[in-house]
Amino acid sequence: MRNIIDQCEQWLRDEVEKAHASGIVLGLSGGIDSSVLAALGVEALGRERVLGIIMPCHSIDEDEADARLLIEALGVNFKRVDLSETFDLMLKTIGGEFNSLVKSNLKARLRMVTLYAVAQSKNFLVCGTSNRSEYETGYFTKFGDSGVDLMPLANFLKRDIRAMAKLLNVPEKIITKAPSAGLYEGQTDEGDMGFSYDTLDEYLTTGSINDEKARERIDVMRRRSEHKRKPIPIFKF
Repeated sequence: MRNIIDQCEQWLRDEVEKAHASGIVLGLSGGIDSSVLAALGVEALGRERVLGIIMPCHSIDEDEADARLLIEALGVNFKRVDLSETFDLMLKTIGGEFNSLVKSNLKARLRMVTLYAVAQSKNFLVCGTSNRSEYETGYFTKFGDSGVDLMPLANFLKRDIRAMAKLLNVPEKIITKAPSAGLYEGQTDEGDMGFSYDTLDEYLTTGSINDEKARERIDVMRRRSEHKRKPIPIFKF
């Protein structure tokens, strides 16, 4: 795993250089994926070329506390942008009734806009934090957390991310916390998906699992989210 981490860091350096960029920017959620990505960035590029953005949007206080725990551990530069009022104003301006999924996706897209505004002002690239387990099932927002320049973690399963976190000295509290989008108190990724990351990772690597209901749900999620992973269709004549 250490060898793979070294390869990923070299890839990150190469991509930044090819783009003639000065560094990378990423959202810091207090979760393990963004923490691993920040640690990778610091090792690959140095602290001065990595900027983490904390973007609360009616968020859980514990998530920001965990993000700050990582910042202290890595010594990474950061900026805090509270999007709560912007989110409220956007809903009011658009008007109408929106369900929880629409609101969640709007939060992700506001964060994407924020990351690109900061990145462009510094000649940085926006790095996405999605791992393979999320990417394969579409557990991300189209033109939200998938609206990025680079996806360093999209070939790593969740179990790989945990192994990387230990080698990269991510705080134990972040490694062991239940993965969550922080949408509300008690919300977890696995609760939303209806199966565990271990079950998902097993299926993605072996093609089979004993839990038939989980297999069917994973297949449906992959099929329904296929449009998220494909280029935008363009009419040709």
